[in-house]
Amino acid sequence: MSNFEKQIEIQRKKVFKSPPKIQLISPCEIGNGIIKLCPEEEKQYIDKFNHEKPEISFFVPASGSGSRMFQFIFDYLSNNNKSEAINTLIMHLHKFAFFEKFDLTIKEKISSKSLSINEILRLIVDPKGLNLASFPKGLIPFHKKGKQLLNPFQEQLLQGMELHNNAKFHFTVQEEFKIEIQKSIAELKTKVQEISFSYQDKSTNSIAFKENGETLLSDDKKPFRRPAGHGALIHNLDKIEDEYVFIKNIDNVQHFEKRHVALKTWRILAGVLMKFKEEAREILDSPSLQALKTLNNKYQFCSEQSINQISSSKEISNLLNRPSRICGMVINKGLPGGGPFWVENNGEISKQIVEKAQISEKQDQVNILHKSSHFNPVLIVASPCDIHGKKINLNNHIDHESYFIVNKNQKGKAIKYMELPGLWNGAMSDWNSIFIEVPMESFSPVKSINDLLEPPHNAN
Repeated sequence: MSNFEKQIEIQRKKVFKSPPKIQLISPCEIGNGIIKLCPEEEKQYIDKFNHEKPEISFFVPASGSGSRMFQFIFDYLSNNNKSEAINTLIMHLHKFAFFEKFDLTIKEKISSKSLSINEILRLIVDPKGLNLASFPKGLIPFHKKGKQLLNPFQEQLLQGMELHNNAKFHFTVQEEFKIEIQKSIAELKTKVQEISFSYQDKSTNSIAFKENGETLLSDDKKPFRRPAGHGALIHNLDKIEDEYVFIKNIDNVQHFEKRHVALKTWRILAGVLMKFKEEAREILDSPSLQALKTLNNKYQFCSEQSINQISSSKEISNLLNRPSRICGMVINKGLPGGGPFWVENNGEISKQIVEKAQISEKQDQVNILHKSSHFNPVLIVASPCDIHGKKINLNNHIDHESYFIVNKNQKGKAIKYMELPGLWNGAMSDWNSIFIEVPMESFSPVKSINDLLEPPHNAN
């Protein structure tokens, strides 16, 4: 049996056994896993970042298609599925940045109401129109700055360079759009120290199976494969050498006039991580269990159980020299996203960011889920290095059993396959994690095109 055949069998067993579920102990809350900083503390961390200005990289997953942003349009065009979302879009069409991409004739027809709703919607999504739904989300114009239209790739660069003028940027993208993305970035005419791109490694793609357990075959009679989720990007992240890496999603970017809260948040999170590593180095210079407990009381980066099991200087060193991350957490207002929880795995209690799909439907687990006060908006300052800045092999810190089982429809056939442990879920399972409450204004995702009408995406 070849290695590939062995891999098929391993995945088949995982896909058709009961999916792994995380055992929740309790949600992380303020004072119990989540830290709420006072203004004076925030200033101290901001000052630390501004004073030391370490080299940083932004790591921005940006391969997502923009098609989901327009799903309600496709529902209307295919099924005449009328909705309030359609009414909102049509009523406020002139407020969207992409409206400026229509030629003058089209704008006049829209203004004079001489085009039907169907015709307007097709101008937005059809290939003969703007064809916006075929682009990656990062290439869709989000905002207007004067007469300039800015997409998320451009605005991520502008925000990041304001934070640190020597920041480096790494985007994970769809390979077929790389040239167009580069052209878009070049339009800024802004000098950036380093911009790099990578793609989700196709070798990580999962095998798709029919419901009867058979391997689904593609048209060329080879096993059909699906991308294995954003957890595959841990291999891309592992190639970044900087000690401080700022991780955020491509669509979480505010209008240029509304950027200040997000930039302040980044400075605070980075300052916290820098201070944590500095204090951890001091402990390693003179290892002490009491000093470790004091550090943990301040940063709440691991469970008391983990601390109490430590009995030697080597174990203190092993604990502190894991990769570390500061994760912003916003108050849960019903938006989708992973939540911060204390969980138990093989008798070990740890802090994790957990997705709803990882949680059992047992009533006690559902009750804990519903008590969660915060969720993860993917504002993460990560250090893929040890306490002294030496790069760590991130592959050694993945919980490979925190995979997901996905059910999809492929050309009319029901299929099942596994996704790898999520990038900020199981792929970072063994990291030292510090959760900090951050303001909602630092998080403005665009899941639907109508989200661009919300205050964070408008200059006023």
